[in-house]
Amino acid sequence: MSVKQIQEEILTLKKEQDVVILAHYYQPIEIQEIADNLGGSLGLSRLANKADTNYIIFAGVDFMAETASILNQNKKVLIPNPESCCPMAAYLTPDKVKKFKANNPNLPVVVYVNSTAAVKAESDICCTSANAIDIVKRISSEFNTKAVLFGPDANLADYVEQKSGIKCIKMPEEGNCYVHSQLTIDDIEKIRFAYPKGEVLVHPECIREVRELADFVGST
Repeated sequence: MSVKQIQEEILTLKKEQDVVILAHYYQPIEIQEIADNLGGSLGLSRLANKADTNYIIFAGVDFMAETASILNQNKKVLIPNPESCCPMAAYLTPDKVKKFKANNPNLPVVVYVNSTAAVKAESDICCTSANAIDIVKRISSEFNTKAVLFGPDANLADYVEQKSGIKCIKMPEEGNCYVHSQLTIDDIEKIRFAYPKGEVLVHPECIREVRELADFVGST
């Protein structure tokens, strides 16, 4: 079967089986073309609330489907590949969070939405890359502390600490998104040379040296 034929079959089955398909921006174009909604992980989970179907197929990694399930408990959330996982989320486990909490009993725990449900359950609050700075400021004020425990992305923790002035103890120190961490100073210099009038936009999951060379740092 051709890709077009497979897409048409999926669209037919989707209508017959009362399904809505949510696809992350990172999915291949062939998947995006048959999705009802495209977006980031949390945004898609919120959009699922508006779906009038009984089933949700989430084309993404495991923690995204978990989040969608938490926010849509009256619907059945399915993931096409149960083995799809986020390497960054895998850096932080519930046991690791418990150890950090035991060593820092008075500090609030902030976890990035890119984490498993089990890790979220050990936190005081969750954040996105877009609201992480505000969340850290608020929770540190509520706990009357000048530091927080933050995971699993160490680069995002570093960025939040820079912008908020609040110490973000990284859970763990080596946690990162391997894709964003691959971007280097050399990559930025090459793209600026190739497109001298262009602006460089990077995600806060990038390393500090890359962020400092960018024209804009922001979330998806």
